[in-house]
Amino acid sequence: MSVDWAVLYRSCFADLVRFLYRKVWDAERAQDLAQEAFVRVLSSPTTEPESPRAWLFTVAANLARDEARAGIRRRRHLTLLKSEAAVHPPSTPDPARELEEKERREALKEALAALGDRDREALLLWDAGLDYDEIARQTGLALGSVGTTLARARRRLVEAHAALEAKHAAHR
Repeated sequence: MSVDWAVLYRSCFADLVRFLYRKVWDAERAQDLAQEAFVRVLSSPTTEPESPRAWLFTVAANLARDEARAGIRRRRHLTLLKSEAAVHPPSTPDPARELEEKERREALKEALAALGDRDREALLLWDAGLDYDEIARQTGLALGSVGTTLARARRRLVEAHAALEAKHAAHR
């Protein structure tokens, strides 16, 4: 059976971007990586995968890992950009709202970072809309343990977030 890549693109691009955003924490970069994942999948000489969606997310996860490895080089460039931004500060429509949103993103980022790799990966894949079978294939988990892993990962995420909130509240 042939894969209709246009349908797959329309049905999962937003999920793929959300998945990648939670790995790279940059919305524009997440969109770029999602597009790159489709380009790589479509230009791959391999035979058609059993689960095209899971394969696409695997390619995307690999691109995100490569992105993390390149982070050190980008940090040097960000230092230059920050010094330029100090000279030309951007206008902000609602600083309080932006600060609140930034704090929420940072809290989620910290809580996700507190999880183990397997828990974080399973949660991000589930949040991106992959079903248990696709999560099992991508993570190497047994299909029967995906639900348990997700339940435990959700609990650990809530606990990590609560602990961070308590820590931040104590420092205020």
